[in-house]
Amino acid sequence: MLQLLGIVFFIIFENKILNMNQEAIIECVPNFSEGRDMNIIKQITDEIESVDGVKLLDDDPGKATNRTVVTFVGSPQAVIEAAFLAIKKASEVIDMSKHKGEHPRMGATDVCPLIPVSGITMEETAAYATKLAKRVGEELQIPTYLYEYAQPNKERSNLSIIRGGEYEGFFDKIKLTEWKPDFGPSVFPAKSGATVIGARDFLIAYNVNLNTKSVRLANSIAFDVREAGRVKREGNPVTGKVIKDAEGNDVRIPGTLKACKAIGWFIEEYNVAQISMNLTNYKITSVHQAFYEVCKSADKRGIRVTGSELVGLIPLEAMLEAGRYFLQKQKRSVGVSEQELIHIAVKSLGLDELAPFDADKKIIEYKLRNAANEKLIGMNLRAFADETASESPAPGGGSISAYVGSLGVALGTMVANLSASKRGWEDQISEFSQWAEKGQQIKDTLLKSVDEDTRAFNEIMNAFGLPKSNDSEKQARTEAIENATKYACLVPYKVMQTSYESLDMLGVMIEKGNQNSVTDAGVGVLCVKTAVRGAYFNVLVNAKGLKDKAWADKMIADAKTLLAQNHHKADALLAKVEAAIY
Repeated sequence: MLQLLGIVFFIIFENKILNMNQEAIIECVPNFSEGRDMNIIKQITDEIESVDGVKLLDDDPGKATNRTVVTFVGSPQAVIEAAFLAIKKASEVIDMSKHKGEHPRMGATDVCPLIPVSGITMEETAAYATKLAKRVGEELQIPTYLYEYAQPNKERSNLSIIRGGEYEGFFDKIKLTEWKPDFGPSVFPAKSGATVIGARDFLIAYNVNLNTKSVRLANSIAFDVREAGRVKREGNPVTGKVIKDAEGNDVRIPGTLKACKAIGWFIEEYNVAQISMNLTNYKITSVHQAFYEVCKSADKRGIRVTGSELVGLIPLEAMLEAGRYFLQKQKRSVGVSEQELIHIAVKSLGLDELAPFDADKKIIEYKLRNAANEKLIGMNLRAFADETASESPAPGGGSISAYVGSLGVALGTMVANLSASKRGWEDQISEFSQWAEKGQQIKDTLLKSVDEDTRAFNEIMNAFGLPKSNDSEKQARTEAIENATKYACLVPYKVMQTSYESLDMLGVMIEKGNQNSVTDAGVGVLCVKTAVRGAYFNVLVNAKGLKDKAWADKMIADAKTLLAQNHHKADALLAKVEAAIY
């Protein structure tokens, strides 16, 4: 029963913290055919920022491509309103008849994808993309095509196929029956061009830098790695006759990477050739896999990869996986901090070769996070101690319990990493690395609870401050106080559960880890024991004020059971520590 209640509490807790789980959020990444005139770009992004409920995350202009990738997120209706205004403004301030750039393009707003982030399905996102496309075609009279999940005709759902012929070729292409726009006129406007709107999975735009200026060699590498590969020829692989299948279609030699589109080009701004890739599903082909395959292909041609760059944003997990990959290649523990994993990824991929890599600006989760939710853990040690010692009632014992727990787990994680790097223990690297990785996860969860406990306290205070001038207001205030108080029970209960979970890892470190650090693991156990009892006090004091006595009694009973289990296990481990050192 304790385990079941814990699962229920965990779900409630996570939903409380991650309000986005209750709210539909989509991302929009329009690509505009202007990357040199910052005044034009700002006019477009100003339109986006004028819409309430939308947050502009990034704008990434490229001079050589003469293209800017913009990223913003928000509620679906707000996002498609902002996208419409941006597309409208782009059609007014960008003249495609004068546009020159390295990147394939067909319009002022070349492509405008919507990506589901949370609380919304791909099908629902595709419906919003269709709604946006219809409005753009009808109100702005811009020929508009649907693509990916928003396009019901799968023969024309691929962006590169739709864009084939580019701006110059579309004056004739649009007149063909099979290329009639989904919305808007079948006449190609010279100034705005056409646009493509759709719904897709998260795409990583990733370029790999080469120590050559040869576009021919860069394209050869691109053909080696991209999923579409290259056409198969008789005899000479470059000039030989293209081989056809029985139906007259070109026979292709597939590339080494799935879910990867790639071309080679020369970037005058950097004076190097690049492999420009779109990784359409980074869970199928990761950034580090793409980098590795390009390195292999380049090496066969006597070319060296010098670094790489991200265009737009990247999910945090993609960076962490890259960091883990390169640490494993070095036969080192992957159980290091998030910041260290990102640092390893940046240096290994050469993401800082062309410009400094700012994680706060390039990683989507970092752009979305609210600094107010990390006020306490963002402080240095002295500032945190001073804040705790101030006359404010928060942070209090709950926050300190969570922090003490995180320190205990951190000590165990340190022992795991020291054990993984101990000379002569190479055959145990994987085991200790896994424990260190687990410790990092628990530590990060507890650190989030440091601020969460203070927010829970503030919710109670806010509820008590609600008006109570009539019966309706009194009832609403009473319900708000009750809900806030239950939440204030769940937060420390989660701290108890999470801290207790770390004793397995600490136990392994005491018994099997580097014995030079057994006392460090012992201090970690003491911290966990303190964290669990401290959080237990907060459960008791908050549950005492609840009107729902059945709920409160169950909460207290399960907290007491967990407390007893924790102390029993912790005391047994402490006895082992003493036996090991004396």
